[in-house]
Amino acid sequence: METLRERKKQRTRDSLLRAAVELFTTRGYERTTVDDITEAVDVSQRTFFRYFAGKEEAALALQELAVARFVEAVRERPAHEAPMEALRQAVLEGWDSLHDVIESVVPVELYLRMYRVIESTPVLLAAHLRRNLETEDALARVLADREGLDVDADPRPRLAVAVFSGVMRVTERQWSTGEDFSLEAMRGLTIAYLEQVGPALTENWRTH
Repeated sequence: METLRERKKQRTRDSLLRAAVELFTTRGYERTTVDDITEAVDVSQRTFFRYFAGKEEAALALQELAVARFVEAVRERPAHEAPMEALRQAVLEGWDSLHDVIESVVPVELYLRMYRVIESTPVLLAAHLRRNLETEDALARVLADREGLDVDADPRPRLAVAVFSGVMRVTERQWSTGEDFSLEAMRGLTIAYLEQVGPALTENWRTH
């Protein structure tokens, strides 16, 4: 059971994260300092660095939260599902449960706006893509465990994850630069793009 001290620490971290995201999405990442964040919460810099290594970690924390939940969701998918189907169902259910994961810290709309900040800030985008590689490795290992494979000897788990991650990256980019910036739009694009993977990889694209 969570102690009072642990709950207080979690509340402080959530407050810092909420303040950081609000500032990043209104003022911009580069124009926001750690001092700005700590002043908004009325705590010291020392307190901030107790919870985050720096601005970058705070900027990517919500995405990390969602990704951790997604990896766990893949691990929990029924054993009979094929690997790509397990990934697909986990991500679709992930969009449905995003409110539960994110809303405890910030409104989902703020989380979605943070995507645009990441996409438009080179240092954050680079860090985001770097962390995606770590996630791909974790997912490949989850799929290998599900299928009883050696992830270092059988390339299929890494290939499946690479295809899936590529689709999600295209989806993110299309959605973050589009007109409709809603969660429903992101979910719709995700479904549409994942359904096109098979035909795109195996069919002839020419119509004449």
